[in-house]
Amino acid sequence: MLPNPDEKLDPRVVRTRGLILKSFESLLADKGFESISVQDVTDKAQVNRATFYAHFPDKYALLDYSIQKMFMAEIEKRTLNVCSYSPDNLRNLILAVVEFLSRLHTGCAQSHQQFESLVEGTIKMQIFDLLSYWLRKSNTPTEIPATVATWAIYGLASHYSHMKKRPTLEKFVDEAFPLVAVNLEQFA
Repeated sequence: MLPNPDEKLDPRVVRTRGLILKSFESLLADKGFESISVQDVTDKAQVNRATFYAHFPDKYALLDYSIQKMFMAEIEKRTLNVCSYSPDNLRNLILAVVEFLSRLHTGCAQSHQQFESLVEGTIKMQIFDLLSYWLRKSNTPTEIPATVATWAIYGLASHYSHMKKRPTLEKFVDEAFPLVAVNLEQFA
């Protein structure tokens, strides 16, 4: 199973981070990332700036943490974090990433290049970690096949989330799946 970074934290730390996170996500939906300040987050969360900085060095770290938490919740909801590689699990991972990015792009007030770059780095790292975990369980080399599949999955999901006229999600995933699976089948 993939590790949870908040697993052994003091309950007060978890509560405070939760307040900050909830406030940030609310502001993100209203204002967009670039126009959110640390002061906005602390005012909405009703914590002082020192408390914020005790948890996060800046709003970029908060965004990274927020995306990690939201994406991991999506993965855990589908129990992909405790699975092994299989074509069905890979299809579900592709579906999860496409749904997540589509929701993220429609749920944010404004999506700018800087925001998208930060999201991309965070999500690709988590996809890579999950694929590596799956491949290690089958005692195969992980770095190259996990890297290729990560870029393919994220690229396809990003493409779908930016499409003006989208096919159904299932149709898109059915078309995308063989393009990703061909890179992993020989290693799994």
